[in-house]
Amino acid sequence: MRPVAAIVAKDIAIEYKNKEAFTSMLLFGLLVVVVFSFAFEGSDRKALAPGMLWVAYSFAGILGLNRSLNMEIDNDCLQGLLLSPVSRGDLYLGKVAGNLVFTLIAELVILPFFIILNNLAFDSVLLWIAGITLLGTLGFVAIGTTLSLISAQTRMKEVLLPVLQIPMTFPVILSAVQATSLVMSEDLGGVSFPLSVLGIFSTVYITASYFVFEYIVEE
Repeated sequence: MRPVAAIVAKDIAIEYKNKEAFTSMLLFGLLVVVVFSFAFEGSDRKALAPGMLWVAYSFAGILGLNRSLNMEIDNDCLQGLLLSPVSRGDLYLGKVAGNLVFTLIAELVILPFFIILNNLAFDSVLLWIAGITLLGTLGFVAIGTTLSLISAQTRMKEVLLPVLQIPMTFPVILSAVQATSLVMSEDLGGVSFPLSVLGIFSTVYITASYFVFEYIVEE
């Protein structure tokens, strides 16, 4: 696990220095939450809130993923990583872990603003939403890291990633929205099914991406 930890530490050090990806993710996510909160003023907030939250998460996550691999390719850092004694699988896990850390930090800042703007209570439901956020973000980032590598090597990289990411992660987002909606309505009896779907897709995405990343990164 040392190579994975080294890659994560490298990404954190670079992001701490320039703060480009995290700042853009955070500001865009907060902007989506604020706009939706005012746009749906007077509507049934509990019915719309889960979708609003995961739209903000998704858009912020796509911005972070787009920046993650673009930075490696633009500065020729990816070639250096490929020449280093690090397996392609460890490289993938390191990038996933780094993307997961940045995305979760941004989401943990967005979540309190979302709760305040939608007049929700800071109670045990918040812990459930945090757990769903962790599981859903893992699946989102697991496949998104591979897709960002594919899109980063094209001319339309800023456009291609959302086109690939949104359909591929639709089951994850849908299950996360369903689980969040059930938790917010305090229907905990039915939350096990969407959580199981989230776990299955996250596992499939990580496993499949781990094995195909070697072939994609060599192209």
